[in-house]
Amino acid sequence: MNRVWTFIISKTLSQEEINLLTELGNKFVLGWTAHEQQLTASFDILDNKIIIVKVNENITEASGCSIDKLTRFIKDTEKQFSIELLNRLLVAYKTNNTIEIVHSSKIKELLSKGVINENTIVFNTAAGNETELTNWEQALKNTWLSKYLVKVKI
Repeated sequence: MNRVWTFIISKTLSQEEINLLTELGNKFVLGWTAHEQQLTASFDILDNKIIIVKVNENITEASGCSIDKLTRFIKDTEKQFSIELLNRLLVAYKTNNTIEIVHSSKIKELLSKGVINENTIVFNTAAGNETELTNWEQALKNTWLSKYLVKVKI
């Protein structure tokens, strides 16, 4: 089973920055270890908006120390690119086949303006394994953001 971590990129990066981030991420996973055992891992960036890190735990399991190494890499990346990656209040949603990033505090406003609706596809960045990742695109009404939907009294 592949273990998965996802990180929403808080702001738009230039193509040069995306290329550098991809290079740094690939370099990190190539040297990533758990108890001195090489992890079989990958680093991808979806639509220049979401980082996806995977580890094949059928070969070597990620340990607490290796997860700490990933967290350090992510924190260093935040500083280097002046971005937020660990802010779990960022929301990624699909619109016109692109991914938009907003703070969750803006969801109610976007709903009231009709920019998004209950069927807008939202990415579940809490996915922790590959099975969850294959189903991570969910209608807003099926996520924790459904609390922002206006309840109609009958």
